[in-house]
Amino acid sequence: MTSGKGWSHVNLGTLDIGATRAFYEGILGFKAVRCDIIKVKEGGEIHHVFFDTGQKQLLAFMSPRGVPGARTEFDGGINGQMGMPEGVYHFAFEAGSAAELAAKRSELIAKGVKVTPIVDHEWADSIYFKDPNGLLLEYSYQKREFNEDDGIMQVRFEMSFGEESPITDFRDE
Repeated sequence: MTSGKGWSHVNLGTLDIGATRAFYEGILGFKAVRCDIIKVKEGGEIHHVFFDTGQKQLLAFMSPRGVPGARTEFDGGINGQMGMPEGVYHFAFEAGSAAELAAKRSELIAKGVKVTPIVDHEWADSIYFKDPNGLLLEYSYQKREFNEDDGIMQVRFEMSFGEESPITDFRDE
């Protein structure tokens, strides 16, 4: 049974909690609302930070430090480590409107983040960029309401993972 209230949080791993916190707080403006150090009985600790992304939805990161068996290096971008093409795993934040999406793109560029041009998905417009972990992120807004046809699985477009993609055409201008 679903509550219809959305998700509580998504939790991901990071090798550098400091760089992750600086990006999500300083660049994206998401407030860190809960920060824990979890002592591990077998040794080491885990630093855990929850960021408020709005609507009571949180994005959290854990960073193991000196924990036996925890990898000291991994691909935080997820796709490469999972053997997936770029873009399969990504997280999208709500932009609100066309004007807000354009403003968010300009703001990210002004803060030194490489961002794609606005990508038209027909039903939504988006911009894409990466966090310090290599995780693909997106700001998007829905341009129209979904209809019955949208709920039917069908070919809608074609793309190549071997060629340049609009979701990885990162620019700093």
